[in-house]
Amino acid sequence: MNFEIDEQQRDFAASIDAALGAADLPAAVRAWGAGDTAPGRKVWAQLADLGVTALLVPEKYDGIEAHPVDLVVALERLGRWNVPGPVTESIAVAPLLLGDDERAGALASGELIATVAAPPLAPRAVDADTAGLILLAESGSVADAERGSEHESVDPSRKLFDVTAAGDTRPADVERAFEFGALATAAQLVGAAQAMLDASVEYAKQRSQFGTIIGTYQAIKHKLADVLIAVELARPLVYGAALSLADGSDDAARDVSAAKVAAADAALLAARSSLQTHGAIGFTQEHDLSLLLLRVQALRPAWGDPTWHRRRVLEALTK
Repeated sequence: MNFEIDEQQRDFAASIDAALGAADLPAAVRAWGAGDTAPGRKVWAQLADLGVTALLVPEKYDGIEAHPVDLVVALERLGRWNVPGPVTESIAVAPLLLGDDERAGALASGELIATVAAPPLAPRAVDADTAGLILLAESGSVADAERGSEHESVDPSRKLFDVTAAGDTRPADVERAFEFGALATAAQLVGAAQAMLDASVEYAKQRSQFGTIIGTYQAIKHKLADVLIAVELARPLVYGAALSLADGSDDAARDVSAAKVAAADAALLAARSSLQTHGAIGFTQEHDLSLLLLRVQALRPAWGDPTWHRRRVLEALTK
């Protein structure tokens, strides 16, 4: 099976990189965590212009109704640049839950940012204080919701809130929406892992210790090579899960879980190796690497933690 993306998808990824690379995302993330969402919303407006917010919205609501692989292409780039806000929830999950709801058009245009709680595996809504729409999905139905108490998050730019239903419930494919939530989170983890690897390689080429560039040390080379292998093994699993979801495969749930586990493990290895390569400076608030370290810790348990997904893979293999 060929997991290479086509020329159009490569151009799509390049256009996202070009836009986000010029947007000063670290400053936007810090501002978002401090309660100033204006810089982050400008980033979301750019994503809307590129069609990212419309990927899973039906064409009848001015969406793209794209293939899941296109979603993975985009979400990996958003993970690489550490875009703030409810990325998974608004771009990958809410369009599926809204279905034939006209508000999907506002999602596509970027006028509306949504967040979702889907207990028990996604029990709290991310950034419910800034989202224009809060959804509560469970037991095959979805309802508009309102935010409740805020809970501490390991990542200050990802605030977590309890939510309660505030309207009538309506049928929704909650199971499929969950799979897309896990897939989108896995894609972001792969992107974040790649970003940390790239930053570490560049730092290792420049940092000198005892008169020697640290990138020449075998210990550093082997450590970063291990990260590269982990990322390169996780990425095709994420694309494979996207294909399984697109085909309606009976193994789609298993494939999504395998992808989430591999992506979470690769990102954790990248985080540890990056911090060891950079030293203590990497975890200071002034260093941009710290933002990725926190984001990875927040995304690893999002939409099902690695332990839950490992169990689901095991159950699928032993049936």
